[in-house]
Amino acid sequence: MPVLILAIDDEAEVREAIVAALQSEEYEVITAADGEEGLELVRTRRPDLVLLDLMLPSINGMDVCARIREYSEVPIIMVTGLSEEDGRVAGLTLGADDYITKPFRSRELRARVEAVLRRSTHWSAGDDAETIEVGDLVVQPAAREVRVAGERIRLTPKEYELLEYLARHADRPVSRAEVLRAVWGEVQFIDARTLDVHIRWLREKIEQDPSN
Repeated sequence: MPVLILAIDDEAEVREAIVAALQSEEYEVITAADGEEGLELVRTRRPDLVLLDLMLPSINGMDVCARIREYSEVPIIMVTGLSEEDGRVAGLTLGADDYITKPFRSRELRARVEAVLRRSTHWSAGDDAETIEVGDLVVQPAAREVRVAGERIRLTPKEYELLEYLARHADRPVSRAEVLRAVWGEVQFIDARTLDVHIRWLREKIEQDPSN
C-alpha cells in the first residue's frame, strides 16, 4: 500500500508540481487548496505526511499546523517562500518537522519527504524502549514522554526525537552533522538553522536557566 501524502497549498501550480514529483507506486498524493479542506482530509484520510503551505487563505499554515498537533503527530513539512524566515521558525516551534522553500527542485522535495518519513518510522518503532535517565531528566521512549524533576514536559515530535537522541549519547560530544543526520536524515538538504531553532526551544522547555 503506497504512503499517503497530503499537499495543502492554494497555488494550483505548486500542487501539480508536488504531485508530479511524488506520485508513484510508492507514494499516493492527495491535495487541498485551503486550510479547512486540508484539516478535513487529515481527519478523514489520515495521511502519512503533510506538505503544508505557510501562506494560505482563511486559515494560515501556522494555525493549520497548530490544530493538527492538537490530535496528531503526523509528520509535517512546511512549504514556504524564500522571504518567510520568521514563519519557518514559527512553524518549527509549533511542531513542523522540517520546511522546504519555494521554488523547490523535485529531487530536494523527494529527499526531504524520504528523510522525514524514515525518521518518523524509526522513532515510532523505537530502537530501545528502556527508560533513559540523565540527571533529573527522564525520557521514556515507549510512551514518548519526557519528565524533568518529575514534571512532564510537552514537546513537539521533532523536539522529542532530538532530545531522545542527545540523551542516548549524553556520555560523549556529538557533532552538528551527526545530530542532523540522525534526527533529520539527509544533511545536504537541511538548513543548520533548523537545528539551532529546535535546540533553542528545547532548552526553553527543559532548563531552568536556558540563557546560561
